Amino acid sequence: MSSACINRLRAGAAHGAVLAALSAMAAGNAAAQDSAAPVELEEIRVEQAGAQRVLGNAEITEEQIEGRNPATLADVFAGESSVQASGGAPIAQKVVVNGIEESLLAVTIDGARQNKSAFHHTGNVLLDPALLKSVEISSGLAPADAGAGAVAGVLAYETKDAQDLLEPGETWGGLVTLGLSTNPAAGRGALTMFGAAGGFEILLSGARHVGDDYEDGDGVRMEGTQPDVTALLGKLAYESEGGSRFELALSDTADTGLRAAQLGGDGRYYARPDFASLASGDNVLLEAKSERRSASFTYTDTAPDGLWDPFVQLAWNSQKIDAIGVKGENTSLSGTAKNDFRLFGGVLTAGVDFFHDTAEGQADNNTGDPKEMLTNIGAFAQMRHDLGDRLSLSWGARLDAQRFELADGRTFEDVGVSVNAAADVALFEGLTATFGLASVWGGHELSEAALINRNGDWAYTDPTPSRALNGRVGLRYETGPWMVSGALFSTNVEDVNWILGPDRAPADLSSQGVEISGAWRGEQGFAKVNYTYADVIYDDAPVGTTGYYLGRPMGHVIGAEAAWDVTPEFRLGGVVQLALENTEAQSDLPGYQAVDLYAEYRPDFAPGLSFRAEVRNAFNETYAKRSSDGLDFSRVVPLNEPGRSFGLTMNLKF
Repeated sequence: MSSACINRLRAGAAHGAVLAALSAMAAGNAAAQDSAAPVELEEIRVEQAGAQRVLGNAEITEEQIEGRNPATLADVFAGESSVQASGGAPIAQKVVVNGIEESLLAVTIDGARQNKSAFHHTGNVLLDPALLKSVEISSGLAPADAGAGAVAGVLAYETKDAQDLLEPGETWGGLVTLGLSTNPAAGRGALTMFGAAGGFEILLSGARHVGDDYEDGDGVRMEGTQPDVTALLGKLAYESEGGSRFELALSDTADTGLRAAQLGGDGRYYARPDFASLASGDNVLLEAKSERRSASFTYTDTAPDGLWDPFVQLAWNSQKIDAIGVKGENTSLSGTAKNDFRLFGGVLTAGVDFFHDTAEGQADNNTGDPKEMLTNIGAFAQMRHDLGDRLSLSWGARLDAQRFELADGRTFEDVGVSVNAAADVALFEGLTATFGLASVWGGHELSEAALINRNGDWAYTDPTPSRALNGRVGLRYETGPWMVSGALFSTNVEDVNWILGPDRAPADLSSQGVEISGAWRGEQGFAKVNYTYADVIYDDAPVGTTGYYLGRPMGHVIGAEAAWDVTPEFRLGGVVQLALENTEAQSDLPGYQAVDLYAEYRPDFAPGLSFRAEVRNAFNETYAKRSSDGLDFSRVVPLNEPGRSFGLTMNLKF
């Protein structure tokens, strides 16, 4: 596509954005003159939790996160069959959704786009769960307003702010968390201070997690797994009497410590914290570092009136890796301006967004200018509405224009259109059918930063933009406290580029399978179980367990979670994670089961105080998670999960 053509598209998108903004402002002002009260709209059925579950869109709530008491991001997804996170130290943890790695999903934190990791042996998004409020997961059917690049779905993390922690009538407070565990022998502490007065809010938080390497169920020390995380978060907000809210958020999360490194063919050591070791020799423990820094400024309206319900955000983040032999940094500057228009009993979300991502190698063995840049400008609209008592629809489209600059100076410009539609149909009392389709233009993808021009300038083959066709169909039945649902899903990504070298030869990636879940919720507790089968194919063969930036061979995975309030002060609960033997992978992968149990005490005489005792991997299973790297690779000794571990945690909110 010519530069003139893409410039015309960009100008048209910008012109449309200005017109949309002016129209929204005018409509909002007119509505404000008619009514000073916020407009309330019942939740559209296709957006309700039951329908979203069938569509593959789930939420891990604040209650669930607190029940899982996560020390790392992997703990956040315990008990989820469709979402798996690999183990080891936080520097190594990767998240896969229905077997597809998160680098093919649109990942956001508090609405801000995140770039992927700079090195394939490390995790994609380093996040400490100390103040995590919720996680929304979309497996495949991402709406148009979820952002660009949502080829296989969305992972949206939300952190707490001062209003989430303040009790009614309070103007300030604090939260202290202290935790100890036996395997690893580790300590975790977090302090958060927050307050609000005169429309202003502030939150300051710091967390530290340190300890030794852990041992697996056989008592074998997993070298280089010691926790060494520092996480800082600050938020400053102002909200006017009319509901206009402005928020500035800053964060810095770092994982350091001694990590397992092995000698490469070029005589250099490389940290590979996702492996226990290589079969060819022993580890050398060297200090490696992963760091994520972010800043965002967000404007919203907490009292939307008429047609004026805006969201405007400008954000920046950096993901930096120092893996000894290689170093790299990925950055992302992004922005979104959108508005919810309440029309015809539904909501039309329309707006524009952009991102400018970079990937840059920073080691001394990188040559030339080891930097790639990817710029995207998008315009989108998503309509959600009920049509009568039985049919609810969500449908939308987005247009993206990209400019991709390689390290050799060549540029590629492409434009793509994405469309999606979902429907929720009430068949009869309690039984509902839900189905959806999405064709998502993925565009281009940055190469791995740490490898660009490593030991010599790359001679690239031409990149190819990707596209995904995703579909789901399912049923759910709800009656009283019971719910059961099932769905068939299919995600097919065409022309996924190989990004670990200059030969970007494209191939196809797919994940197809079934999800079944059941849940019960009563006044004193809840129980749920979920099952996922995902058959992940890359280039017409089962994906390998080192399918970096692609996926992992999941097979049959089961998760379960339950909690029971024995008294108003005393709760018992647990999580089960189970994988069946996978004989359809490149080599047979063994099954495993891990059980976590806990007891929590919240004394009535001391509101805000809680004590928790837990045992993780209660039956001392020796296993490596199905999402871990190198399980079917003869050169790799897989990284097993911790064996049995006892823990104590105290939370004090004052």
